[in-house]
Amino acid sequence: MSSPLLEAIDIRRQYNVRTAGGVFGRKAVLQAVAGVSFRIDMGRTLGLVGESGCGKSTTGKLALGLIPPSSGEIRFVGSTLPAIGSAAWRDMRRRMQMVYQDPLGSLDRRLQVGPQIAEPLIIHDIGTPAERRERAYATMASVGLQKHHFERYPHELSGGQRQRVVLARALITEPKLIVCDEPISALDVSIQAQVVNLLLDLQDRLGLTYLFISHDLKVVRQVSHDVAVMYLGRIVETGQAEALFRAPAHPYTRALVSAIPSLGEKRERLILSGDPPNPVDVPAGCAFHPRCPFAIARCRSEAPALRRQPDGRAVACHRADDDAIALAA
Repeated sequence: MSSPLLEAIDIRRQYNVRTAGGVFGRKAVLQAVAGVSFRIDMGRTLGLVGESGCGKSTTGKLALGLIPPSSGEIRFVGSTLPAIGSAAWRDMRRRMQMVYQDPLGSLDRRLQVGPQIAEPLIIHDIGTPAERRERAYATMASVGLQKHHFERYPHELSGGQRQRVVLARALITEPKLIVCDEPISALDVSIQAQVVNLLLDLQDRLGLTYLFISHDLKVVRQVSHDVAVMYLGRIVETGQAEALFRAPAHPYTRALVSAIPSLGEKRERLILSGDPPNPVDVPAGCAFHPRCPFAIARCRSEAPALRRQPDGRAVACHRADDDAIALAA
């Protein structure tokens, strides 16, 4: 087995908060990420999916070292991420970049897009001004932008063009890893397919590795080699994308997959009752049991471990091997 480009080992991130009531509310601990482990090999894509508030974006920031974990370890090319703000951390960040959800919000509206694309070269002291400009032109061309876009302002570009600018800025330092945090959700549907195809093309040409965070499972299935499903800060199922989408094992994964729009294919919906619990007050046992139609007494008292299955995937469910549940799927 090849060594991973990025590896997360039991990472956790918690925040001290106050419950409703302002300064008079009681102090509590919010577990945004509660013991997540994964690996991504060079040139592959891990799709990270789940409902809003499950900890996906926090996991992406932890993976890049933008925020420190409360415990656990992030390794990049076999080395633990250095302390945030150190010289070693800045050097490593050249090889790890992020593409955010809102391209307009990611750009400074007062500056032309060309200098913004070249800015990472200035931050990392790469090249002369002339060399930076030429490198910016070349990177723009690689994402489908033309030279005349260099002097445009963000508001003068379409949503798709702005996302290409953000991609060019991420690519200009020649990174190995890109974390894509909902990279197409702010775009028109007609533009989304173009950006997805561009991401796939860049991966083929440049050998990029992606952590692709999204709630759009149809897109995740298209771009990902492997998928991890998060619920309330924990991974509840992970495995190869096609196997997971073809036969999801965890009830939560089944509910998400059953909601994917399809044309001509009849699929019975698994509709969950209620809303996700408050992350400050996570239920005992399996956190999913209040919404799970297959929950038993054990689910209410004992938290399931993420166990490896015969087909290679891992599932955190007491009833993952239950024949009755398999038939229900």
